[in-house]
Amino acid sequence: MIDFSRSSFTWKHHPWEKDEYYKYTSGFVGQVGQVYHVRFRLEAKCEITDESGAVTELYCGAPCRSEYTIARRNLFQIPSAEWRLAFSATDSIPIAHRPSWESEAVQRGPLSEVFAETRLDLRQAGDSRTLQDGGEIVTATLANEIMNVRSSYEDVERKVTVTVEYPVNLININEENGEFQICTGPVILPDLATWDGEGVSRVFLAHVAITAFDHVEFILQRHVAAAEEERQWLDAPRGRDRYELWDPAVSPTGHPPERPQPTVYNETWELAGTNVILSVPNP
Repeated sequence: MIDFSRSSFTWKHHPWEKDEYYKYTSGFVGQVGQVYHVRFRLEAKCEITDESGAVTELYCGAPCRSEYTIARRNLFQIPSAEWRLAFSATDSIPIAHRPSWESEAVQRGPLSEVFAETRLDLRQAGDSRTLQDGGEIVTATLANEIMNVRSSYEDVERKVTVTVEYPVNLININEENGEFQICTGPVILPDLATWDGEGVSRVFLAHVAITAFDHVEFILQRHVAAAEEERQWLDAPRGRDRYELWDPAVSPTGHPPERPQPTVYNETWELAGTNVILSVPNP
């Protein structure tokens, strides 16, 4: 089982280049030619297994609020957004802004186009045991053991199985009756409408809840449009403006870009599946 608290993804950026129009491309405030590294902790893993047994592995990293990099002051961008990377061994994968029944004009792209170097450091938690019933889950919880879940479900139409592994960040238990409820996140779920046999071009950010070994529920994140009177303050920059132009008289098509939208968790998936709950002693 994965020790998510010690697993990470690190990248080295290409030397920074000046954008033709904007002063703070991606929020960077350094000098042309500068190179920087980023490391973040992993939060979940997702596997897509096809009928041949081939496995595509996807990962979700810890987020940050949109920020200016690397600044001395005025670190947070206002308007603010959440930045998070979903990726495979080779590609960066867009995280959905819309619900699952709406398509988006997005496509996965090679990590090498964005980063000069990348490194995935996946650590194991040790020899894990599988908890067989509610009583064992209660005992492991009260013993403060490290616990992960692997939740799997099938897509019959596409003949694939999706398995999501995630840490038990929050669990409710009823010691007397051996009942449990794990409700935690985030995880990523593949948009299998974009599956091409090798990967997907969109994933959904979600939280997960289980109370049994044969049923799993997910609640998916989406963007929502704020009311016009709310956008007046929500869209107003403070400090630096992410979209400040070098020359106010020269702007690209579509300027200014859309400001960040708020997000909510709303769409739910209730699925028959298999939940395997693993634990190791907490050293």
